Amino acid sequence: MLCEVDSSARDFLSLVDIGTRVVVRYRIEGGFSDALGVLSSRTPTHCVIDTRRGPATVDLTEVVLAKQVPPLSLIHIS
Repeated sequence: MLCEVDSSARDFLSLVDIGTRVVVRYRIEGGFSDALGVLSSRTPTHCVIDTRRGPATVDLTEVVLAKQVPPLSLIHIS
């Protein structure tokens, strides 16, 4: 299945404040991967998301979806 890169997702990552908690789906060889965490830095070509497993560097040309998610402090875990 082919999925077009979503320019609105790239625009979102270009404009959202550093320190915002985000989830990003991006293409990798053989499929897709997700990064959930805090946007820690960005350049015109890449962004870095601090995840539970460590920093994930994402090539913005491979991003297909991105959105803001609530901070961990607002999530109630039962």
